[in-house]
Amino acid sequence: MSAAGTELGAPASASDGHVNEPERLASAFSSILRGAGLVVTIRRVMAFTEALRLLGVANREDVYWAGRATLVGSPADIGVYDRAFAVFWEGRTPSGIVVELPPISVTLATDTEDDSDAAPPAGGDEPDTGPTLRVRYSDVETLRHKDFADCNDTELTELHALMGELRFRAVTRRSRRAVRAKRVSRRPDLRRTIRRALRTGGEAIRREFLTGDRKPRRLVLLLDISGSMEPYARALVRFAHAAVVGRTRVEAFTIGTQLTRVTRELSSRDPDAGLRAASDSVQDWSGGTRLGVTLHEFNDRWGVRGHARGAIVVICSDGWDRGAPDELAEQMARLHLVTHRLVWVNPLKHTPGYAPLARGMAAALPHVDEFIEGHSFDSLEHLAAAIAA
Repeated sequence: MSAAGTELGAPASASDGHVNEPERLASAFSSILRGAGLVVTIRRVMAFTEALRLLGVANREDVYWAGRATLVGSPADIGVYDRAFAVFWEGRTPSGIVVELPPISVTLATDTEDDSDAAPPAGGDEPDTGPTLRVRYSDVETLRHKDFADCNDTELTELHALMGELRFRAVTRRSRRAVRAKRVSRRPDLRRTIRRALRTGGEAIRREFLTGDRKPRRLVLLLDISGSMEPYARALVRFAHAAVVGRTRVEAFTIGTQLTRVTRELSSRDPDAGLRAASDSVQDWSGGTRLGVTLHEFNDRWGVRGHARGAIVVICSDGWDRGAPDELAEQMARLHLVTHRLVWVNPLKHTPGYAPLARGMAAALPHVDEFIEGHSFDSLEHLAAAIAA
């Protein structure tokens, strides 16, 4: 790294009059990192933008470490970040950026291993005299709490497999249908009582009674699959698949720029086949977000007419919306009137200092019964429990 105080010129890719706007610079640099293969979530971009507002963009070292602290999720990504930083911010090849770290030997051990059984170095080499960091971990427990946006493909595959073990207890509600009671109740069953009396010469020796029946309450899942939800969308669709095959009376829809019903596609017992079928049927994956428009269509075609009446409706979205907030508030109010419980799941809620300042989130929140997190497997377990509460 260069010495502190070195001034940073304008990014090579910026050529308009808004070169000093932190939002534009952060967005453009994040796009470069995504193109280089890094996973850069909207939460990381927001943190980088705020850092640029506080530090400015004049000092090279400040900008470098602000980006590295907020946009890099793994030590393995540092090299890619350095090269992208040199190209974007300095307009040169990245060979001049060298970040030296003290050598650290890292030894990983699972919970089932014993420290005393550690094998000596192979080949008779002398042991490393540098500092050694021994990390003990449980991969499953670690993954349960890890943010989906920070998981690699292998970890997401493991988490998808864990979702197949989720249990969805059906919530019941009263039905208009009456069934035979096993004990005395306030409603006599005259028909059965008379039929039984015919067997004993017309003497009603035993009276029969009725009781109200109960049936499962419908669960409706509305999943935001827009571009801002890309790190979480597939995990939430996998959660929806587990719900569809794990209990009765479940409906699943995707929302983005249009509304798509994916209940039939997710009804396959094979989770991979179900996810492929759902992805193929959705035309607006990783597109824009029009929550007000899609909720209007859901209310008119499905929700108010029956699917949402008396149901538990779960909306999974970060609340970023291109539409008018007044329309979203109106449709949320319509939906809340007919539902039994309206739950909003926001993957960004767990972020320290988070506040629902996005226009869509602020418009929807007054009409929500529960506002919970949805960024990890552990949070989805809590969601499954909240649905059954």
